[in-house]
Amino acid sequence: QAQLVESGGDLVQPGGSLRLSCAPSGSSFRIYAMGWYRQAPGKEREWVASITEDADTVYADSVKGRFTVSRDNAKNTMYLQMNSLKPEDTAVYYCKAAVSSPPLTWRYDIWGQGTQVTVSS
Repeated sequence: QAQLVESGGDLVQPGGSLRLSCAPSGSSFRIYAMGWYRQAPGKEREWVASITEDADTVYADSVKGRFTVSRDNAKNTMYLQMNSLKPEDTAVYYCKAAVSSPPLTWRYDIWGQGTQVTVSS
């Protein structure tokens, strides 16, 4: 069963930085586009950033210029470098990936279980 595991969430002061990681576990699969999402208490889950296989990136306006998404294709791992953190960035952060299970070629989405980021003084 293909799974993703996030790590790196923590309590940080406003203005601080964190780096989240998202790595696969379980059976082998091929990963295509990947993305980060977040869900704050009492709010809908929202998209944060995405990255293609070729490392093209796109960001939500709320994090543009502060967050950087990257990936290491050799490790099938995605990262989210978060700088200049604000209290409104507090949320559970989830990663999502479009994958296929060779030799099958049809793609499907998988999610991680989430990692808590809390920005507070």
